[in-house]
Amino acid sequence: MAEMTIQRMACARMPTEEGEFQLCLYRNDRDGLDHLALVMGEVSGGERVLVRVHSQCYTGDVLGSRRCDCGEQLHRAMRAIAAAGRGVVLYLPQEGRGIGLLDKLRAYNLQEQGYDTVEANVALGHQPDERDYRMAALILRDLGVRSIDMLTNNPQKIASLKALGVRVARRVPLPARVHAENAHYLATKVQRMNHLLSLPGAALVPVPVRHNGHGHEA
Repeated sequence: MAEMTIQRMACARMPTEEGEFQLCLYRNDRDGLDHLALVMGEVSGGERVLVRVHSQCYTGDVLGSRRCDCGEQLHRAMRAIAAAGRGVVLYLPQEGRGIGLLDKLRAYNLQEQGYDTVEANVALGHQPDERDYRMAALILRDLGVRSIDMLTNNPQKIASLKALGVRVARRVPLPARVHAENAHYLATKVQRMNHLLSLPGAALVPVPVRHNGHGHEA
């Protein structure tokens, strides 16, 4: 398969509560979607540039949903980059770990019935995580970033970017605030998706594994 090609369509100054960034919009020759890079400071040729690869979460990032920690992670990352004076947030249109907003809402309804996030995605015919990080790697290359310090709790995200040729110098944790609405969600991240989060003991409740009629994990 031929390598995906990307184009930087436009950039504009983006003043935010966390500081002033440049917002650049990218498109590729495959999906027709808008992929964003929020850039602060001079990153071209940079080593160990602070980077957050963030998957779009309309419910968390825009509406402030307490079902997840996505909005909190986004703004923590922006503040960390502002404190460092240099960095990139890549904002990728991969709602619901890649399943889209419609099925994400359907997954929420399944979670109300006792499914965890992994089980709900699988019950809807998806993989637990369907995200693709090729655009992230290509945008970092276009920006001239040579190596990154990655703001993440997800070791699989690091492995995926390394497999795409991104040099990850180290991981920078993004701690999460635990409350009643997201405790089970965060426990699932730790216990079923191997996220590197330190949660209070009360949050580490057993996450039930739902089985289908054939005795296999759903």
